[in-house]
Amino acid sequence: MSTAPLTIYCNAAFPEPAMETLSAGLGNHQLLMPPLLQTSNLAAGGYDPLLANADVAFGQPDPKQVIETPRLKWVHLTTAGYTRYDTAELRSAMAARGGILTTSSQVYEEPCAEHVFSFMLALARQLPEMILEQKHERSNFRSWKQAHHRSNSRLLVGQSAMIYGYGTIARRLTELLAPFHMKLIGVRRKIAGDEGIMMVPTDQADAHLGQADHVINILPAAAGTDRYFNAERFMRMKQGSVFYNIGRGNTVDQVAMIAALKSGQVSAAYLDVTDPEPLPRDHPLWDAPNCWITPHTAGGHTDEFARLVKHFVANLDRYLLGEKLADRVI
Repeated sequence: MSTAPLTIYCNAAFPEPAMETLSAGLGNHQLLMPPLLQTSNLAAGGYDPLLANADVAFGQPDPKQVIETPRLKWVHLTTAGYTRYDTAELRSAMAARGGILTTSSQVYEEPCAEHVFSFMLALARQLPEMILEQKHERSNFRSWKQAHHRSNSRLLVGQSAMIYGYGTIARRLTELLAPFHMKLIGVRRKIAGDEGIMMVPTDQADAHLGQADHVINILPAAAGTDRYFNAERFMRMKQGSVFYNIGRGNTVDQVAMIAALKSGQVSAAYLDVTDPEPLPRDHPLWDAPNCWITPHTAGGHTDEFARLVKHFVANLDRYLLGEKLADRVI
């Protein structure tokens, strides 16, 4: 249990209401903020001499400087992912000083799960195609594709889905899908036994891939996930299945995915992440058949910044009491 005031470094650019919440939650602890703040979680901040004076960092500090700052005992990230911090060097440095790394997974599990869920429902009910027709075709009643859309609308009830990357987002997604009585299969490297659905380890997942009507990718960018969904895996998928990606763009061989869409092996793809981001204007994904893209917005919600701050402040209270921290990864 810590009672001495801490020096807390924050390089995240929060709007004023969230900053007021942060200041109120810190009490007598000192807050250090650099003049140049990070407006995006997609990149870490650069070297900052202020970080050398911090006991705690909140935001996206420079990973190399985290390694080189022995005073820094706890880093709390404003993201669910932590790929750039998941290195042997950083883990070793944190272990040597008894350091801790936590994320904001609990902030993003609900919006990301709802984003995938909305993707699934929208395509099942043919919404994207009908919205495009409304905006661009201006068709009259007699030329509506009513019969086409009625016959192609699907029910999620009784269908099957495989979810790759079974963390907090996947757990929440399975709760949202529960009323549809789908057959759900989760994939992860280490099975805990408390997942609540059928689980298979990564090295056995290919044998089940052909069963799934929906293949949901929540894989992080990590060793072993680069281009994980390659031509071979797209060919293993059930004919006409739907592919979703809210993990990371580089986990998918996009050339192979486009080929699978063109052949009909995959009937549709819903992507919230791509490689690169943002996509160039002439990128072939824009014109891939039945490929629907959102601009990395799955985690976004109106009170995102307030929830990030409240999550950190709650973890700070636990830290001061010597309790287990939420979303600890190191």
